[in-house]
Amino acid sequence: MFEEFLKKIENYKQIAVFSHIRPDGDCIGSQIALCIWLEKNGFDVRSFNDDDLPPNLVWLPEFYPVTKPSEEDVTECDLAILVDGNATHRFGKIDEWYRKFKLPLMMIDHHPDPENQFDVMISVPEASSTCELIYKLYVEHEPGQLCEKAAKALYTGIITDTGSLQFDSVTPETVEIVADLLRIGKFKPNEIIEKIYSNKSLKQYRLLSRALSTIELYENNQVAVMSVTQQMMDETGTTNVDTEGFVNYPLSIQGVKAAIIFKDLADDGIKMSLRSRSDVNVNLWARELDGGGHQKAAGAWHPGPLEKAIRETVEIGRKQLNKVEKTAST
Repeated sequence: MFEEFLKKIENYKQIAVFSHIRPDGDCIGSQIALCIWLEKNGFDVRSFNDDDLPPNLVWLPEFYPVTKPSEEDVTECDLAILVDGNATHRFGKIDEWYRKFKLPLMMIDHHPDPENQFDVMISVPEASSTCELIYKLYVEHEPGQLCEKAAKALYTGIITDTGSLQFDSVTPETVEIVADLLRIGKFKPNEIIEKIYSNKSLKQYRLLSRALSTIELYENNQVAVMSVTQQMMDETGTTNVDTEGFVNYPLSIQGVKAAIIFKDLADDGIKMSLRSRSDVNVNLWARELDGGGHQKAAGAWHPGPLEKAIRETVEIGRKQLNKVEKTAST
């Protein structure tokens, strides 16, 4: 899988590794583990993200620092590697800088339909996570280089991107990889799980309480919608980051096939997170709104207002539901 990557990367020395904006466990975990691998193999490495890390991941850069990039940083590198995303606009300023400075790009990712501006692409949509792919890089090149820090970072990404091994992207191989990471990392699952999931503040629960009261069901109770407004966040002292995981509540309602959380961020428009626990493909759904992601999890944006965003998004979802029903009946 990594034959071309391993061959071509030898042509470079100073490498910038970027994770996507609005970072999550998989992008940061894979970024840190990749940086550790690069450093072990003699490369000068810098690790960048345009955004702050969410509170439940701020401990990960203890294993390898992740900083905000500057134009000067990029000019000092001769290669950029993007992880956990396959379109440059998902990575912030590097989308402009790589064009300006004619910087070669490589990509390691598990999302479908990659863009084609990359010099080397490791694109495996059937993988559970990008961290699973970085694990395979270690194994393919030199398994002995996989250390405790990299193992913990990779475990974090796999767990967060698979719903703690609940999603249908999980295979027996995924579970075997997790077992190997636990052995190599010399840790127990609760050491990481508690850092990821057991650190919510009281103000987050107050925001969640308000968001739960907004849940509405559409399309014969098959689509659940939850809303969070800027006013709700202002009144509870929270931000968009504090809505992490909220969409799983409407998704868990009996009979619901897909759920969406609409986050009305005032001047920044309406941000959406879409989730599916059925054959409804929310990646296709999100792409009609200039977003994207996976079949079961995707994101999109709408200029608003909120009522219009909900109405138009549900209408797109109706087409997805009709496709699923037609397929089931044939």
